[in-house]
Amino acid sequence: MDASRRLRRGAASVEYLGLVGMIGLAVVVAIAALIASPPTRADRELGEMLGRRIACPPRYPIPCGRNPLALAYGFSRGKLARYLAPAPATLGGELPVDFRYCRQASCAAAGTKRGLTSSGRRLTEFVSVEDLRSADGPVRITYWLYRPGRRWQRIERTAGDAELAAASALRLNLEDVPALVPLETLPGRDHYRFPPLERPPWQWSLPSRPKG
Repeated sequence: MDASRRLRRGAASVEYLGLVGMIGLAVVVAIAALIASPPTRADRELGEMLGRRIACPPRYPIPCGRNPLALAYGFSRGKLARYLAPAPATLGGELPVDFRYCRQASCAAAGTKRGLTSSGRRLTEFVSVEDLRSADGPVRITYWLYRPGRRWQRIERTAGDAELAAASALRLNLEDVPALVPLETLPGRDHYRFPPLERPPWQWSLPSRPKG
């Protein structure tokens, strides 16, 4: 019985070594083929597209790779919101962050890398837009800045045709600093719980779609 078991273990070991050898040979052949025939531009673009699809699953309400400002407000008003966005500033040692991912002062502390806190959190401002041009008014953009343990900071901008024209040259990028989150399309925005001091003034007061 012992001899039979040793024989079976030996056979399995040989099969395992053979399988490892075949995989190694396949890798060597693939590398040699890649060196002999580098991927074309079309191949690289296809690979990049597949990589983005794998890395970026569907997220409601922001489809993969789409800018949330353009989806919420259209390109004209979305670019305006980006154009007028206030530069993030430190207040009490804290930078504005996304309350969904950072609720402690330590994760909002100023850091040395552009666009990030010391703990690597992305600087974020929430935004709402009201277009009053149909009533001969301006486009009103309100920026809401959250810092853990503090009251929300509100910054309001108004714009007309001149600002819209100036903003039209912008290109919206997902990597822009700060990140801007449209409140009108933020899922469950009225149901997030905050301590009394941090309670957002905008809760239960914004429409589900931008006005105008």
